[in-house]
Amino acid sequence: MKLDVITLDGGKAGSVELSDDIFGQEPRRDILFRVVRWQRNKAQAGTHKVKTRTEVSYSTKKIVRQKGSGGARHGSRKAPIFRKGGVYKGPTPRSHAHDLTKKVRKMGLCHALSSKAQAGKLVVLDELSAAGKTSALAKQVKELGWKRALIIDGAQVNEEFAQAARNLDTVDVLPSMGANVMDILKRDTLVLTKAGVEALEARLK
Repeated sequence: MKLDVITLDGGKAGSVELSDDIFGQEPRRDILFRVVRWQRNKAQAGTHKVKTRTEVSYSTKKIVRQKGSGGARHGSRKAPIFRKGGVYKGPTPRSHAHDLTKKVRKMGLCHALSSKAQAGKLVVLDELSAAGKTSALAKQVKELGWKRALIIDGAQVNEEFAQAARNLDTVDVLPSMGANVMDILKRDTLVLTKAGVEALEARLK
């Protein structure tokens, strides 16, 4: 697959050959769903907690006598049926993460990249030059027509560019190792630098 390379100013900077094994696959929704679900579950905090009947603070005195009251035979006010009593089988801190094989994770990233290429929403950028102020970068992004863009660079992101893009809510910047399925899918436009393309192909080959 051949794609034109542009600059931040909108000019042409040649072309690049993209690997069909990575950018030319037929996207599978089931694979993308599995990888996104794995990412979301792994990121879930799992810190929810309620108090059981052994943890609530209440008197342990027997409420009423065993017989003769005409009511039920209760032994503790901490029982779940009472107000301010313990919660039965409530949530406790735990990890929501589950395993997913490296093969499926790799397939998911390839299919996410392929889906952007197939939809015509993949852009290859020559390099991330120093953008100066945020206002200047915002103007360039608007002229290029990027509404919600994810920019993936090589191993290291240009610090000046990252600083200029920090306050733009329509632009995210990641190094190649930070590329993931969920961030790629939730943005309208995927922008890869030439260094980012090389790093991703080396990572996924």
